[in-house]
Amino acid sequence: MQKILITGAAGFLGSHLCDRFINEGFHVIGMDNLITGDLKNIEHLFKLKNFEFYHHDVTKFVHVPGKLDYILHFASPASPIDYLKIPIQTLKVGSLGTHNLLGLAKEKNARILIASTSEVYGDPLVHPQNEDYFGNVNTIGPRGVYDEAKRFQESITMAYHTFHGVETRIVRIFNTYGPRMRLNDGRVVPAFIGQALRGEDLTVFGDGLQTRSFCYVDDLIEGIYRLLFSNYVYPVNIGNPKEITIADFAEEIIKLTGTDQKVIYKPLPVNDPLQRQPDITKAKEILNWQPKIDRADGMKKTLKYFKSLSVEELQKSEHRNFSKK
Repeated sequence: MQKILITGAAGFLGSHLCDRFINEGFHVIGMDNLITGDLKNIEHLFKLKNFEFYHHDVTKFVHVPGKLDYILHFASPASPIDYLKIPIQTLKVGSLGTHNLLGLAKEKNARILIASTSEVYGDPLVHPQNEDYFGNVNTIGPRGVYDEAKRFQESITMAYHTFHGVETRIVRIFNTYGPRMRLNDGRVVPAFIGQALRGEDLTVFGDGLQTRSFCYVDDLIEGIYRLLFSNYVYPVNIGNPKEITIADFAEEIIKLTGTDQKVIYKPLPVNDPLQRQPDITKAKEILNWQPKIDRADGMKKTLKYFKSLSVEELQKSEHRNFSKK
C-alpha cells in the first residue's frame, strides 16, 4: 500500500484530499497543528486502519517513520481573516514548513506537491491569469504575508527540483468553495451564506465590480490528483474560469437562500485583487482536466452543508486564540 503525507489535513482542502486518497487505497498520514484546521473535518477517518493523524507544526522538524511515497503540502492559513491575525505563522509555514517538507521528500525519495495560490498574481495587470504571468504583488502590504509566502514556496520547491532532483509539483489554486469551509473564515462564499442564514445584510466591499471565479471543491481535488501523477513540474492553474462580479454573486446568494436581505457596501480592503480568473489552458492540455460542476449546483451543495450546522455554530463569531510567535 502506498503511503502519502497530507499537511493541513484538518483544513477545508486537506480533509477532502484525505478522503480522496483513502478512497484510492492509500495509507494516509494527516498532519495539522489545528491553528485553523478542525478535527471535525476528519473525525470520520480515525476509525480506519489506513489513516493516522499527527498533531504537529510543520515549521518544526518533520519526521515520519518508514517509507513515504508522496507528500501534499497544504498547511497554511488561507483566508485574510486568518493570515492577517497570524502573519508570522503564515510566513513561517510557507518558508520553514516548505523547507522541512522538501527535506523530508528528499530523504524519503518521495514526490511532493505544494499548494500555491492565485494570490501569487496579486492584483493582476493581465486578465485572465496564466502561469507565465509574474504577478503584481505588494510585498509590504497586509496581504503580502500570504502572497510572498506562496511565492517563496514556489521558488524553494523549484530549487529542490533543479538542485537536488526532488520530484515536485506545484498547483496554483483559484477560489474554491464547498462543504467544510469555515463560516467565519472571511472568504466571500461562507461570508455571504452565513450573513444570509443569520438574516443579516450582505456586505460587499468596494463597488462590487471586482470579480472572482469559483471552483467547486470536488473539481479542484480531481485536478490536484491528476497533477500529482503527471510528469509536469512547473505551476499549473486549477480553477473555474467562469467569472462573476461580487455584486452579482451577492444577488445569487440572496436568491439561493430565499432571503430578502439588502446588499450594503463598505470600503475595499488594501490590495484586494480587482480581477481573478484562471487561464486553464495548461490544465486542459497537460492533465485533460476542466471543471464539471456548475456554480448553481455547487452552491446548493454548499448551502446544504452550512444549513446542517448548529444554530450555535452559525451564530458564533471568531474567537480563536492565536499566539504571537
